Amino acid sequence: MTEHKLFDLSGLNALVCGASQGIGRATAELFAKQGARVCLLARNADKLEAVKAQLSNPERHFCVTADLSRQADIESAVRTTAEKFGPVQILVNNAGGPASGTLMGAQSAAFESALATHILSQLHLCQAIVPQMKAEGFGRIINIISTSVRVPISGLGVSNTIRAAVAGFAKTLSNELAPHSITVNNVLPGYTLTERLSSLAQSAATRDGVTHDQIMEGWRSQIPARRFAKPEEVAAALAFLASREAGYITGVSLQVDGGRIGSI
Repeated sequence: MTEHKLFDLSGLNALVCGASQGIGRATAELFAKQGARVCLLARNADKLEAVKAQLSNPERHFCVTADLSRQADIESAVRTTAEKFGPVQILVNNAGGPASGTLMGAQSAAFESALATHILSQLHLCQAIVPQMKAEGFGRIINIISTSVRVPISGLGVSNTIRAAVAGFAKTLSNELAPHSITVNNVLPGYTLTERLSSLAQSAATRDGVTHDQIMEGWRSQIPARRFAKPEEVAAALAFLASREAGYITGVSLQVDGGRIGSI
């Protein structure tokens, strides 16, 4: 039997969605460092190539562009990944969150777009990739969502709704796939230093008539750790859940939030 270092991802192929920036990028970088071969997926080819160039052994990895709201793009991306790598053992579902705004002010189109990008995309990805995982007798599906699964975030009506739906989707899927040695888990990032955090802060500042820095400081004060997360810290949680050692952890939503969510 082949021996592996603790949390070593060598010999595993990972498809990381939203890999061009933020937590997705940090996850791709860490997976590559731990030995996985990574397919980086996002909509912007130039950004993806720039990320790939920075990975450990960049020639081992490749990029594929796709719009996760389009089923045809997803199917094409999965076919390309299979041709380049063979079976995918690790799937990271990650997409940019819906725009800020209240529920009462939301348009139906915003929900339809979010449903396609966050729920239907995961359904289509899983339907395409899970048969590969079953054949391998090993699979890790990890969804990057939000602490709004625990406590809704003010001003993110559509996002709160869709994120909760993703959590329900994942829990249901975890029960279906557990007999096949495939785990399904969620990572719930708290306030993390990404472009989206800055964008949300600016939207809140405009809404409330204050500065971007005031919003950021208000959010920081809510965190017992008194700082924002680095994307790499969130990626570390994904790397553990992707590992061989995490095979008995499934159906969980893991908060990475510096203690901000107050419940036990």
